[in-house]
Order: sequence, then structure tokens, then C-alpha cells
Amino acid sequence: MRTGKSHTRTMGSGIGKSRKDEGFTLIEVLIAISIFAVGLLAIAAMQTSAIQVNSSAAKITELNTWGIDKLEELMALPYTDPWLDPAGNFPNLDTAGNTHQDPQTAGGVTVRWDITDGDTAANTPVTGNKLIEIFVTGKGKTLRLISLRSQSL
Repeated sequence: MRTGKSHTRTMGSGIGKSRKDEGFTLIEVLIAISIFAVGLLAIAAMQTSAIQVNSSAAKITELNTWGIDKLEELMALPYTDPWLDPAGNFPNLDTAGNTHQDPQTAGGVTVRWDITDGDTAANTPVTGNKLIEIFVTGKGKTLRLISLRSQSL
């Protein structure tokens, strides 16, 4: 048996309390809130950036859809069709007389295309092919699609 000092602890009087049991100081709380606020501001900036990028992607996707639709329409035509004439000599010009431009511009989107004959152009050296370039403009962006139309299709 031990004799001497008792090892019992008295609660409630607070006499034997150490400094680490007192809680946080005002400075510690302010520093923690400052760090938390900086983290929240970074997240808010990231959200703003993500919204802008998503909006831009939606615009590009819509322009791409218009361009692919026109490309599929032109690729389905016979090789000698007037719509694939490099000079743009085809019926149904738009009201301004523009060749190689869709007369319809829905939602401010304009679809224009250029046809280059492989027989006469230096940039398409393959004879019997037509280079189709489609330019879709609208919503503050311009998209360019390129395809090669073979005579054997």
C-alpha cells in the first residue's frame, strides 16, 4: 500500500487546470476564419471560371452541330452537283446574292462554305477530289470544318 499523497483529482474548482484546457484565443479564431475565407474565395473563383468555360463549350457545340449538318448535306450530294461547284454557280442564292452561304441564319448563326476543286488548286493536289471548307459564325465565335469529297463516293 502506498502512503503519502493522494492521487485523486478534484473537479469543479478549476485550481489544477492547465493552459491548454482553456480553449482557443481570439487570434487563433481570426486566423482560422481568414484561412477559411481565402479557401471559399478560391472555390468561388473556380466556379465562375467553370461557368464561363461551360458557356463557351455550349456555343462551340452549337456551331459544330450547324457545321456538321451542312457538311453531311454537302457530302451526300453527287460529285457534279451544282452545290459543289467551286464557283458557287447554284440555284437558290440568299437575298444578298451570296454564293456558298446558307440563306438561313437562325439565332444569328451564319453557315458559309468554300469548295476547291482538286484539279485546279495547288493546296489539294489529289485529282478528282473537292476540298470542302465550312465556316460557321455566330455567338461571338467562328468554327472551321474541313472535309475532302472524293469523286468515287
